[in-house]
Amino acid sequence: MATERVEPGLLDRTSASSELGEDWRALTRRATAIALITSPAPFIWFYSVLGWSLGWSLATTFLVVIAFRGAIDLATRRLLPWPSLYGTDDDALKEEDVIARRRVSFWRAVLKLVRLLIPGGSSSWVGSTTAIYDSIHGFVRGQQLIGLFFSLPFFLLFNAFIFLGPMMLIGVTQMRGFEPGDADWGVRLQDVRGQDEAKQEVSRVVTLWQSGEAFEAAGGKRERGLLFLGQPGTGKTMLAKAIATGFNCPFVLMPGSGFQQTFLGMDAVIVRWLARKAKKLARKWGGQCIVFIDEIDAVGMRRQALGGAASYTGGRIDDSLFYGPWGSLNPSGDMILETRAWRDQLFAQRESKPVEPSGLAKIFGQGGAVPGMMGGGQLALNQLLVVMDGIDNPPFFRRLFTNWTNTFLDATYIIPARIGRMSLRVPRPKPRKDQIYFIGATNVPINQLDPALTRPGRMGRHVWLRTPTKHDRKDIFDLYINKVDHEPELDTEQKRDELSRITGGYSPAMIEQVCSMALTYAHADGRERFDSADILEAMTTVESGTAVNIEYPEEDTRAVALHESGHAAASHVYMKGSESTRISIRMRGESLGHHQAAEQVERFSQWQSDQMATLIWGLGAMAAERVFYGQTTSGVGGDIQTVTRLAALMVGAAGMGPEPLDLDGNMDAKEEDRVLRRLEDIGLKLMNRTGSIQDHDVAASVLSDRDKRKLAAQIVGQAYLIAHNFVLQNRNGIEKIADEVVARREIYGDELVELLQSANLKPAKIDLLEEASWPML
Repeated sequence: MATERVEPGLLDRTSASSELGEDWRALTRRATAIALITSPAPFIWFYSVLGWSLGWSLATTFLVVIAFRGAIDLATRRLLPWPSLYGTDDDALKEEDVIARRRVSFWRAVLKLVRLLIPGGSSSWVGSTTAIYDSIHGFVRGQQLIGLFFSLPFFLLFNAFIFLGPMMLIGVTQMRGFEPGDADWGVRLQDVRGQDEAKQEVSRVVTLWQSGEAFEAAGGKRERGLLFLGQPGTGKTMLAKAIATGFNCPFVLMPGSGFQQTFLGMDAVIVRWLARKAKKLARKWGGQCIVFIDEIDAVGMRRQALGGAASYTGGRIDDSLFYGPWGSLNPSGDMILETRAWRDQLFAQRESKPVEPSGLAKIFGQGGAVPGMMGGGQLALNQLLVVMDGIDNPPFFRRLFTNWTNTFLDATYIIPARIGRMSLRVPRPKPRKDQIYFIGATNVPINQLDPALTRPGRMGRHVWLRTPTKHDRKDIFDLYINKVDHEPELDTEQKRDELSRITGGYSPAMIEQVCSMALTYAHADGRERFDSADILEAMTTVESGTAVNIEYPEEDTRAVALHESGHAAASHVYMKGSESTRISIRMRGESLGHHQAAEQVERFSQWQSDQMATLIWGLGAMAAERVFYGQTTSGVGGDIQTVTRLAALMVGAAGMGPEPLDLDGNMDAKEEDRVLRRLEDIGLKLMNRTGSIQDHDVAASVLSDRDKRKLAAQIVGQAYLIAHNFVLQNRNGIEKIADEVVARREIYGDELVELLQSANLKPAKIDLLEEASWPML
């Protein structure tokens, strides 16, 4: 009858291992005693029988004794089980176990070496050497030697000097190291404007980098790396240079593209080279160095084995309405509204796209792998992660020396590990105090980067740099205007505020360019300082190149002015959270004119009334043309397309519908239904005048659904009804605005706001029962 076998518990196994360890301790001590007791026998043999000198006899006897002792260990370890000391609390027993394992490892290596060097047998060095010699001798005497003699050196040189050398050199030369005093970028932390929160966060980290001994003594751990996240042009590289300038330590700059190599494995070599350079500079300059990897997404993207990182991010329903280089809401380019989402998209659009190589560039260009070479930087990320983890490791050769020395001393069996509290072994090497800090910058969302790179301990401190808001742009203007000669009028608070309002979407570099260009215009006119007009002219040049001073026919000039005045007037009255910043009838690209507004306060969501106000703003120009001319120009096509799409998104993405009708109780349900049908009819007439939406998105699904299309049509009809009556009731004011625009062609900032206020524009009062309130289409 079989009996059940019961596994011993952890405590039982630990106790048994401890007992086995004690037995091994006793056995090794007895073996050592036997070796010492029998040691006089070989000494007498060498000294008396063979007649060796005293010194040689003692040395040989010592080697024989420790070899005999090692042979005993090797034999007993093969016959008896090795004790497992997991869970044992006896430190002395653990230390003796480590020494015993080192001894066995050492003598096992000696045994292998002896077997290799003793002649005889198929595995001896004599037989192996003879066989190799015979093979080479026969091959050399053959006819294949001549071809090998010419081809082998050729291929070696071809690979080493033509491919590997130059390709690696291209990557290494992109790695630039700067020591304190080598370069002055002229950038201080206070020069980085418009990023107060980011600077504060960076200051905390850098302070700990520079003098964090007290922080570490209190139990804290310094951050290993920083990751700058933000759209192109927000100042990530400038902030890194400011850190390097103020930190007064070596700075290694490396673009992410520098890791992309043609041949497999070369990217990992580049990473090792980078780490070596940083460590060398750190040792030279007090133990600290900063490594800045720009565009780190070129090497740090999420690995395919980890899967995608798709997640839902709720955005504004008008995020898809973005046309042209300045993000107009409509294809015709004459409706621009500055919002947070608009700035993010605008800065992202400015990122330069890589040029597709052609011809030989596909073969010799970095990252373009020769067929079969499998290049492209797959190993760079893995090696970078290893390097970042290994910065604190003890030096390799010091660890090697310590290991070999202590192993040999243990293998002698004579020299004890310690005498009392004094250790007789080389102390364990500690990590160098060199501190290598990593800073990465990227434009891509953080969830697209590899999580192993962005985790705590590597680049775990994330700093977001936003696109400049109106307040940020004012701060940036304060920096750059004060650097160049300008008229005193630009020093007033009101003028600086106006400049920050009319430069929506400008990056710090663009603001600096505008100030410098304005001074260029002033000097060209013989003036030493620039004024407001010079800045406005410089803005026009930056945004659309050299100003296109095309003279429209007189009737077209007035039509364009009325069109843009309709937009501006509707925006001024109905878009309460926004402020007009510019109106122009100067040609910019395909647009004959445009009206631009900006949110006065950053909004992260919008009410239905806000969206309805945007629709009225878009239809204000069409209403103005119909009221003044009885017909419309081709310029309203883009407005209708945008309004149609926005209304569809209101229904399909935000669950909105037409606003409640203000009937004052004068209409029954039947009359109300008739009004809604009339609104729907107006909306459908407008929506049917634009091209179909081909992309398969929310707007397309709404317009293809009968009931949802009906709601969208009612929204558009309601918006146009309001816009039509607004223009009709404010005809004189809109005409006054148009006359001023015709005379000046372009009006900015405060002057535009004052012009709109002087027009005494009022919201439309609509009587839905009055037939005159309904537009004819």
